[in-house]
Amino acid sequence: MSESLLGMPPGRVDADVGDASVTLTVDATVYPLPAVYAAAYCFIARCYVLLDRGDGDTLRVVLTGKQPMDAAALRALVGEFGNELLASAWRREITRQNRGLIESVTMQAFGGAMGPPSLDDLEAFDFTDEPFDDPLGIAQSWEEKYRKPKPAGDPEAP
Repeated sequence: MSESLLGMPPGRVDADVGDASVTLTVDATVYPLPAVYAAAYCFIARCYVLLDRGDGDTLRVVLTGKQPMDAAALRALVGEFGNELLASAWRREITRQNRGLIESVTMQAFGGAMGPPSLDDLEAFDFTDEPFDDPLGIAQSWEEKYRKPKPAGDPEAP
């Protein structure tokens, strides 16, 4: 018997709860295949997972517990899979939107791991830049900032 998952519109994610397994039908136009893979991967420790292409733009996911599960546990498994499916789809979208930033940070990390600059790099570097302004005194060391003033008669006083 197919039922809509937790009040979702029929056809997006439907579930058939059987005796020992649950079969979910997922709309592939809403949840892309990599998101389904990621969600299924989260369940392989406690379930046997079978992924199959369904009719048209659907994917079929069969979850069978490695330990015996009753109908209530299988329904809970369906809910957890639905949550993980949404989280996986959202992580995929965030990654897609921030691809440029991720690539930039990764390249900077690899660039820093390449070691110190070569003599050619140092020769090409422009050392004529003026030192930066520090009006708030942030770049001072703690000792310089909180040094006790010396008495006026002290020969070592500045």
